[in-house]
Amino acid sequence: MAIAKKQTNQKMSSRAANAEAAKKSQTTVNKSQSQNSKVEKEPMPMGKINYILMGVSLLLIVIGFILMSGSSNEGDTFNYDVFNSTRIVVAPFITFLGFLCMIPAILYKGRRADDVPQPQDDDAASTSNIIVNNK
Repeated sequence: MAIAKKQTNQKMSSRAANAEAAKKSQTTVNKSQSQNSKVEKEPMPMGKINYILMGVSLLLIVIGFILMSGSSNEGDTFNYDVFNSTRIVVAPFITFLGFLCMIPAILYKGRRADDVPQPQDDDAASTSNIIVNNK
C-alpha cells in the first residue's frame, strides 16, 4: 500500500511538473507572439540627406550618359559629331563627378542628437563657479 501511494505521488508530481512546463512554454509562446505582433521600427541605415545626395549623384551620372549618347558613323559617311567636345570631355567629366559625389553621399552620417552640445542649467553653472571661486 505504501508503494502504491509513492507511485501515485510520483505520478502526481510528474503531472504537476508537466503542467508547469506546459504553462511556461505557453507563456513564452505568448510573449514571442506579442513581440512579433508589435512592429518595431528599426532606424534607417541612412538619413534623408543621404538619399537626397545619392539622388543628385545618380542624376549627374544619368545626365553624363545622356550627353555621351548620339549618332554614330553610318556606312561610308563619316560623322564628325563623334568627336564633339561635349561627348568626349564634358560628358565623361560629369559622369565621373557623379560617381565621386556618390561616395560622400553614402558615407555622410549627419548630426545626431547626442552630438549636439546641450546648454547647461543655470544652477549647475553657478555651483561650478562657486566651487572654482572657493579654491
